[in-house]
Amino acid sequence: MGIVKIIEIIALVAGVPYMILEVLQKNAMWYFGIFTSTACAIQFGLEHNWANMGLNCYYVIMAFWGLYKWGKDSLLMDAEGASSGKAIHLRHLGLRKGLVSLLLFAAGAAVLFLVLKATGAQNPFFDAFSTALCVVAMFWLAESVPFHWVLWIIGDLVLVHLCYLEHKYLMAVLYAAYVAASSYGLFHWFRSGRYVDD
Repeated sequence: MGIVKIIEIIALVAGVPYMILEVLQKNAMWYFGIFTSTACAIQFGLEHNWANMGLNCYYVIMAFWGLYKWGKDSLLMDAEGASSGKAIHLRHLGLRKGLVSLLLFAAGAAVLFLVLKATGAQNPFFDAFSTALCVVAMFWLAESVPFHWVLWIIGDLVLVHLCYLEHKYLMAVLYAAYVAASSYGLFHWFRSGRYVDD
């Protein structure tokens, strides 16, 4: 068994608690995210899959931002006395953040597609689309915007397909599990969430 396969298995195993903690919106999720994303970045780097390597490096950086933001929102909920029984803090997307996200997605996907195509990437369209979408989804997750779940569902479905095409079957299973978790997460966050930026 090669080093890439070992890293893939480690990422798969660490990805399970990450998914569970994300759905439950527990700050410990970010620590598993740092570990899983670092493993995935190494794996993708060894395979010269630069966009996904960069994406996972971005996830590591956003994990630190998420720890900060979620900690701040948790304190805000505690100060307000979460008497409603709602345990998940939510924030509105807002028109400005939505438009900026759309612009960044479109521009990022287009530029990344051109770069990946010019560098001979295996699947430049799927790689660029999923990378740009997941960048926005991770930002929305760190900001506690509940609609990040919809972006994860779409992005992870694309990544299931991309991993299947590249014969990364364990990673395809991990992303398929992320699709299922995201579907439940969307429901759970709206059912158990409370907006802290009203």
